[in-house]
Amino acid sequence: MSNYSLMYRLGFTPWERYGRLSDASIAAQLDRVSHAESRGRALDLGCGRGMFTPQLARRGWDATGIDIVPKAIEHARRRNAPGIRYLVGDVTRLREQELGTFDLFLDIGCFQGLDPQQRTDMSDGVTHLANPGATLLMLAFGPSRYKAFVEGVSRADIDQAFRQWQIVRAEAAPTRGLGWPMNRTNPRWYELRLASAA
Repeated sequence: MSNYSLMYRLGFTPWERYGRLSDASIAAQLDRVSHAESRGRALDLGCGRGMFTPQLARRGWDATGIDIVPKAIEHARRRNAPGIRYLVGDVTRLREQELGTFDLFLDIGCFQGLDPQQRTDMSDGVTHLANPGATLLMLAFGPSRYKAFVEGVSRADIDQAFRQWQIVRAEAAPTRGLGWPMNRTNPRWYELRLASAA
């Protein structure tokens, strides 16, 4: 797992660059899961400095962002987006926090940065907080020979961790504009649906 606190202190946040370059793709994915009849509470997992949490709120979700790095959450709060709640917290210990339940979970590059046990713990927490029929929208890099530079996960890794969820859609994410090695990591969008009660 990367030391995200150190990376923020050093100002090295390549995931934010990816987010800016992929803004249109991310917006299209959020539009796809934001049907008027299905909006409710949404949790942005590993929200960082709040790049995407406001996009959830603009689409009518009651949005909360959570991240383990206090400086990132401070920055997100300073953006002063109305109606958004930002919390310092560990995505691998969601059961311990009084967050309520959610209808949508957004993960842009969070799950892929965890080790296998942490992935299981995150999945357990997400499942515990999920309302029936909840959706998890995940953007993750795939496994590659550049693992030392860019963390990634396979579809099998996601299936292994999210045993109570079903992958209902998986498709390639754009790599245009990304430099090496990110443009060699086969990023993919995954949409998961809770298949059984928590």
